[in-house]
This record gives sequence, C-alpha cells and structure tokens, in this order.
Amino acid sequence: MDHAVVLTRYDRELREGARPDGPGARIERVGGVVRQVADPSAWNGVLWSALDTAGADRAIQDQITRFTALGREFEWKLYSHDEPADLAARLLAAGFRAEPAETLMAAEVAELALDTAPPAGVRFVRATDPAGVDLVVDVHEKAFGTDGTRLRHQLLARLAADPGTVVAVAALADGEPVAAARMELAPGTAFAGLWGGGTVPQWRGRGLYQALVAHRARAAAAHGYRYLHVDALPTSRPILERLGFHALSTTTPYVYGN
Repeated sequence: MDHAVVLTRYDRELREGARPDGPGARIERVGGVVRQVADPSAWNGVLWSALDTAGADRAIQDQITRFTALGREFEWKLYSHDEPADLAARLLAAGFRAEPAETLMAAEVAELALDTAPPAGVRFVRATDPAGVDLVVDVHEKAFGTDGTRLRHQLLARLAADPGTVVAVAALADGEPVAAARMELAPGTAFAGLWGGGTVPQWRGRGLYQALVAHRARAAAAHGYRYLHVDALPTSRPILERLGFHALSTTTPYVYGN
C-alpha cells in the first residue's frame, strides 16, 4: 500500500469532501475550513483545513466565534501532517485543550484475513433496533468507563435515517454483551471507518477485538469498500499492525469550551 497516496485520498474524500455524519448535521466550507455543525448531542467541529501562517490565527478565531455563538463545545480534529506546522501551538494559545493523540491507520480490505472467528461460545449480533443499540452502548460504558448517552443518540438517529451507512455489532456470551464495535460507511468514497471497538475487562485477551475487525472487514468488502481506516489507541495499534494495518498519521482532538 502506498501510504502517501492513501493519505492524500483519505484527506480528499473524508475530510475536505466530508459529508454530515448524521441526521440534522450539516457541513460548512468557509475560508479554507471544513466544519460540521450539529445539535449539542452530536459531534461539532473542524474536520479539515487548508491554512497558512498568515491566516491561521484568524481562521481559528472564526471557528471559535461560529461555535460559541451556537453555544457548542467543539473539536478541531488536527492531524500531524496539517499545515501550518505550528497549528497545534496556535490552537493551544487560543484556548483549546489537547486530548490524547491517536494513530490514523488504514488497510486494504483485500489484504486482510477475513476468516477470524469469535471464541467458542460467543456469537455476534447486529444492532438494528433500540435493543441492539443498548447492547453496544452497555459494552461501551463498561469497556471505556464513559457515558454512552451520546453514542446511543447517534446510533439510533443513524439507524433510523440512514441504516445503510452504519454497521454496529455486539458480541454475546451466555446472552451477556462482552464486546462491541461499529463501522461507518462513507458513500461515494473508498473508505469505511472502524470505531468503538471495545471489550469488557474480564473478556480481554481472548481474540474478540480481532474477530470484530474481521467481521466488519467482511461487511466492508460486501459493500464494495477498498480501505478500512481507524483512529487507533496505543493499546489497539499493535493488534492492528499484526492484522495488516499501516500507520499513516497521528490525530489529536483539540477541544474548545466547557
């Protein structure tokens, strides 16, 4: 895989050419910035920018003005290859706070092993209704120790408005959810994104994460997508590298508000 070619395509199709990630959200392209504006329960922030040193500070202030006027906390999703090179420092100086960085990784679906099965006694269930979403959210809260209210809202809204763009799955052992993950399909692009792969503590180390990647890769292949991408935590990166994913960049959320 040519890393530079894939990264350029990723930027063009998913960032510069971004589409709303749910009902009620809209994409705005103003002054070299692509941002999503949505209701408070959804994601608000900057997806892409083409800035230079002369205009970067003004563009940052414009985003602050736009989102604070709406009463929104928002995120500037910064990538390590974005320009200008000191954009991170400029965001911090403007009052943003940095959250932990993740590694942007990608793989060609055709190069992945798709036959990894879940452990014995575990079955995968596709979340297509509120009961299924509750299973996914339950794992999210137990695996990551965070509130799943926003995730529940996003999944229910997406499944109701555009079910063909999301695959959410829970792993059940003896009827109890022990792992879950989702995949977002971006129509008109070559990319499907892996999100939220998590396993409850007592089930970690048994291959569920790998099996969930393979499950979603099969779904991506069935829908005709060429690449999978993921923002990988340090705990996930080694597993993904073993599965055939490649690091393309790093991404850091810079958050403003609250």
